[in-house]
Amino acid sequence: MRRAHGFTLLEILASTAIGTIVLLLGVAALSTTGNEYGRSTDGVAAEREARAILTLVAEDLSKAWGFLEMDESSAAWRTDKLGFTCLQAADAQAVDEAVGDLCLVHYYVKDLEIGRETVRCLMRGFRSSDVVFDALRNDTVDQLYEERTVDEPVAFGVISFEVDGLIRQSGGSWKVWDKKSDDPFAEKPDAVRMKLVVARRELVGKLRTTADWDSSPLIGRPADVDQSRTLEIYEMTHPIGHAD
Repeated sequence: MRRAHGFTLLEILASTAIGTIVLLLGVAALSTTGNEYGRSTDGVAAEREARAILTLVAEDLSKAWGFLEMDESSAAWRTDKLGFTCLQAADAQAVDEAVGDLCLVHYYVKDLEIGRETVRCLMRGFRSSDVVFDALRNDTVDQLYEERTVDEPVAFGVISFEVDGLIRQSGGSWKVWDKKSDDPFAEKPDAVRMKLVVARRELVGKLRTTADWDSSPLIGRPADVDQSRTLEIYEMTHPIGHAD
């Protein structure tokens, strides 16, 4: 009678080791796939948000009229300011604030405390017509661009907001507007070029203080932004409402 032959201890150990290796390879593959899917999803969400923000700014610019203010920051990652008066219908203002259609909008970057962490945001300030006309009467237009508690964040995780005025030349090309000119009859910009750099969520979670947003090595250098896997870049050029 043939005796039953079982597995030796060496065979069991070998098969266990092979099974463990296969399992680890499978887990690693799933982890890589999950990370890539997360980056892809994060990128899509960031792009959707950034496009919505640039569209909002473009809509405001299409109604621009009159005063225009642009202040370029001196930091490595520019956080510029953009402000202008614009024509807004009465239904775009509060009922008790609409005394005309001339309003003011300005955009700037500010750090907000959200929970226990600091998040750098793009803010939008809106000044209704009653406030604008009052400032015009009292020659205090500059105060309209000051930060106020009613200003709202429109984008989170903003690394940089670059704004340049452009002047269209006779050949159709553009040149950058020289804001430093004090000549009241100097050329005014015909369009605004904007560049928005936004941190992906995985990076935002690692930037917890103002110092992190200013100089964390995780952000990298402006010169290397095109190669960054944690930053998204969006650019747009839009004509100013009163421009021909």
